[in-house]
Amino acid sequence: MKQTLFSLLNTYGGTGREDAIRETIAEMARPYCDEMRTDALGNLICIRRAAGEGGRRIMVSAHMDHIGFVVLDADKHGFLRVHNAGGISKRASINRHVVFANGVNGVVSNETESFSADDGKMSNLFIDIGAKDREDALSMVSLGDVAVYAPDAFELANGMVAAPAMDDRVGCAIALEAMKALGTCANEVAFVFSVQEELGLRGARTAAYAVDPQIGVALDVTLCGDTPKGPKIAVKAGEGPCVKVRDSSLVCAPRVVAGLEKAAARAGVKTQREVLSAGGNDAGAIQTTRAGVLAGTISIACRYVHSACETVSLADCEGAAKVLAEFLRDPGV
Repeated sequence: MKQTLFSLLNTYGGTGREDAIRETIAEMARPYCDEMRTDALGNLICIRRAAGEGGRRIMVSAHMDHIGFVVLDADKHGFLRVHNAGGISKRASINRHVVFANGVNGVVSNETESFSADDGKMSNLFIDIGAKDREDALSMVSLGDVAVYAPDAFELANGMVAAPAMDDRVGCAIALEAMKALGTCANEVAFVFSVQEELGLRGARTAAYAVDPQIGVALDVTLCGDTPKGPKIAVKAGEGPCVKVRDSSLVCAPRVVAGLEKAAARAGVKTQREVLSAGGNDAGAIQTTRAGVLAGTISIACRYVHSACETVSLADCEGAAKVLAEFLRDPGV
């Protein structure tokens, strides 16, 4: 799991600019799937055909994209004016190292005059790439390019790991590990590595329409309630993967919640229930496709979500892969 995860964390994949991460995932997934295609939006869809007839069609979705900063303009001194692409926290971004798809490095900073880190406005942020003037800046990057927090995956004590893009490369790693472990399966499984989740669940929506699943499972991170005076949620890192009950994008199908918890019991994996008052993930888009889909989510408790140091437990990730593989063999739904 760690090797897979770190390979994904160190690959560029700004939201709407997922080409490099898609190629990395495709190379990893190719030996373990029967069919692979990329749709018009850029979703990578990997099909594992059913062994026999009478099985269900299940869609697993993990998003490849990563929040970032899109370039709006460059001023006469060469500083790039930017706007958030996804749920960027201004407070978490000040004086952070960022990188563009072409390898150009920069520092996100801010105007010091009349600045508030909590006002949510992006207009007084800029990226310094060391340019001499506007012409020099635009010779290195183009308007519309997306910078992301620079890769910096590292290990903490007790099996904890931190990095930018943990949301949702951790879900992609879980999907890949479950794909490897799945073996013979009576159900057809479409592993979807989706695009533009951070811009409104766009990739999963179109992929679900094409796959037309009977059951859908999203893989994503969730808030963690174990830090000092942190989010008020009954979820702790290292206490097992989470089975979502609801968030602002969906109420999970009770049959899927029960099926995931039964799969976890069969796999010998301890789980937590996640009830989130805000946020959303690909399952919200899957659930409402066509005439509706039974949908749920396996989540990983993540400290410092949407920062440059998103932190998770490797043991939780490994457990999630086991639960997912067991559920795919027998969803009980």
